[in-house]
Formats: sequence, C-alpha cells, structure tokens
Amino acid sequence: MNNIDLEKKTQKICNELIHEKGYISVVDVLMRLEYLSQSDYENWRFGRIDFLERVCKVNLTKLSRISRFIRKHANNLNLKPSWTSYRKYGKGVKIQLRFSKSGNENVEKNNATHYFSMLKHDQRNLIPEVKDE
Repeated sequence: MNNIDLEKKTQKICNELIHEKGYISVVDVLMRLEYLSQSDYENWRFGRIDFLERVCKVNLTKLSRISRFIRKHANNLNLKPSWTSYRKYGKGVKIQLRFSKSGNENVEKNNATHYFSMLKHDQRNLIPEVKDE
C-alpha cells in the first residue's frame, strides 16, 4: 500500500472510530489496518511482550507515518488530544507499558495519545466520509 492509499485508509478508519467510540487511538487504528492482532495487543497489555513495536506487522517508518496521519486528521477535525496511560493488566499492577524499543519520549507520547470528539454522539455523523477511489 502506498502512502496516499495508507493515508486515505487511515482517515477512513479514524472516522469510523469517531462514530463508534467517540475517539481515535493508535492501537485501534493499527488493529483495523491488521498491522496488530488482538492477541498480540492483549499479550502486550499483560506484559508478555516488552514493547508494542515488536509485534506490529509493519516497519517503523510506516508506524510513524500512520501516527502522523492520525495526528493530522485529528487536528483537521479539531479533536481534543488526551494522553492515556497504558498500564499492564492485573490487579494492583502499576507498570507503564512501552510502545517503542527506543523508549523515545515523543514516540511514546504520540502513541499513547487518544483524540476525542467533543461532539455529542448524534452530531458525529457530521464528520465527512473519506471516499475510496
């Protein structure tokens, strides 16, 4: 998939997520793109995988590009960014999970940020659809 197609597909997925959940997260987009499986995501959340990049079925360049496309689309839709703490699943566990091998602060922040629609559920259908061409 070339970059133009990837951006269009990412925008379409973002719009679907806003309609369904009211927010966009990088992990949801990666799962919809089938670059991250549900089982790999759960293994990461339970701490069985040390960082999420390890199990994504796409290279780091595309991962960063997808994250950039999400931020750009969220900005165009005036969505509210909100950093979300991803912690290991388990009772009383407070271990912060990592997205990247490097642990780079910007990469971690970008991947942990969710973008929320400030529109009420009934108003979300005002978001324009991205057409597949």
